[in-house]
Amino acid sequence: ATLTSFFSVGNPLPYSMSDFNTTDFTNPSTFILLGVPGLEVAHVWISIPFCTMYTIAILGNFTILFIVKIEPSLHEPMYYFLCMLAVSDLVLSTSILPKTLSIFWFNSREIDFSACLTQMYFIHSFLAMESGIFVAMALDRYVAICHPLRHSTLLTNPMVAKISLAVVLRGCMLLLPAPFLARFLPYCRTNIIPHTHCEHMAVVKLACADIHVTSYYGLSVGVDMLFITVSYTQILRAIFSLPTKDTRLKTFGTCSSHLCVILAFYIPSLFSLLMQRFGHNVALHFHVLMANMYSLVPPTLNPIIYGVRTRQIRGRLLRLFSHKGT
Repeated sequence: ATLTSFFSVGNPLPYSMSDFNTTDFTNPSTFILLGVPGLEVAHVWISIPFCTMYTIAILGNFTILFIVKIEPSLHEPMYYFLCMLAVSDLVLSTSILPKTLSIFWFNSREIDFSACLTQMYFIHSFLAMESGIFVAMALDRYVAICHPLRHSTLLTNPMVAKISLAVVLRGCMLLLPAPFLARFLPYCRTNIIPHTHCEHMAVVKLACADIHVTSYYGLSVGVDMLFITVSYTQILRAIFSLPTKDTRLKTFGTCSSHLCVILAFYIPSLFSLLMQRFGHNVALHFHVLMANMYSLVPPTLNPIIYGVRTRQIRGRLLRLFSHKGT
């Protein structure tokens, strides 16, 4: 009945049911991505905001990288971490959107088994990196606000390079077992993935085996959130202990952009995670759309937030455009 509901709305897929109801394979050569199940007739319309977000993410994050490169005053730890965030956003959105748009526009639903596992790895490893970058940014803000006189001596360029390397290695190594575990799971039910991309849980749920060992990714995000919460608790205590309101507002403004991008990343992620755990009665297409939101909204919003709320970036961008205008 579940498979029938997948095909009951929208254009029929160019595959027969017999192609999927196979019971004798352990590693299918291809998976079939359904897109947004139940909303097939609206795929073209759904593609409009998706394509718009992707375009903004690409242009915005390349702009952030360019501005930081050409502006010497931005060559400091916070903006080095911001460049890492921009690169992570570019890879993350590019790992998802091209294939998703090909489903929406060209009905190109097949994906090779190895390509699916590769996409899964890139998506989740760069999500882990992004979470780690937010921790590094929280550390930078903590030192800058709680120990301002020691900021330049603690967060030197070599230290920033070591922190950045640790964030990248953690993201790469933490998720490295996931595609290997997924490859050797027995897939004896179906090779249909009711999703727009090879999201980890959407893939391993197709397996006829215990998948509890594959669900450890959320633990690292929980540790990151705990560290960020502790950091900002100390930051807010330091801010509220300042003598004047103007000083408090000015100091808080130095970390407001970081707080905004943290909320843009963790709120959709937590909402999607809670729906996976407890939202068994929520429509499948809502699960899929929410999973896309936590992967696509942060890369779109991050450059906008930093471009609008960071005076140095905003000023350099305005000077760049005014210079071109003259």
